[in-house]
Amino acid sequence: MASTNESRIREEICETGASLYQRGYTVGSAGNISARLADGWLITPTDACLGRLDPAAIAKVDTAGNHVSGGRPSKTLALHRRIYENNADAHGVVHTHSTHLVALTLAGVWRENDVLPPITPYYVMKVGHVPLVRYRRPGDPAVAEEVAALASSVRGVLLERLGPVVWERSVSQASWALEELEETARLWLMTAAHNTAQPEPLTEAAIEDLRATFNARW
Repeated sequence: MASTNESRIREEICETGASLYQRGYTVGSAGNISARLADGWLITPTDACLGRLDPAAIAKVDTAGNHVSGGRPSKTLALHRRIYENNADAHGVVHTHSTHLVALTLAGVWRENDVLPPITPYYVMKVGHVPLVRYRRPGDPAVAEEVAALASSVRGVLLERLGPVVWERSVSQASWALEELEETARLWLMTAAHNTAQPEPLTEAAIEDLRATFNARW
């Protein structure tokens, strides 16, 4: 029987998935969500729709990677596990195929090691640096290794043609950071679409103020 804490996290995964799906952050059976437990991990089942998750069907995997219960784990399990193994503070990981972020990888990111410039204070405070991970097929183990090397220094990465992977202290916090990332991509692409001069990044003085005041990691 699941513990009270595990049951709560199962519900959190389902609520987060439904919220993201209903607002168009993911479609069909794309995307996945996971959470760290004391005795392993929870992850959404392979080919599951995030908008229609069943708490009891969330896959559970033990610390050795063995499937314990629920549906068949998402094929991105190795990626999620490598993030957790390399960032002790990470307790939730969210991956979506968010429209504006995927579009950004098609149109061209700002920089390889910073997919978007620091154009808003909340992007600086809630997200920080997000590097691009070049395209490989979904589930490719090389992606897991590349992201693992970055897991302790950033909150997320952008997979070319596939979308963001974001990790934080909980599933909800990872989702909120992902939403801020997607909104910044929408703002950046919107200015380009309207043939206006794209906004300048915040000045170094403004960013230093955010670091000093809010401990922003930029």
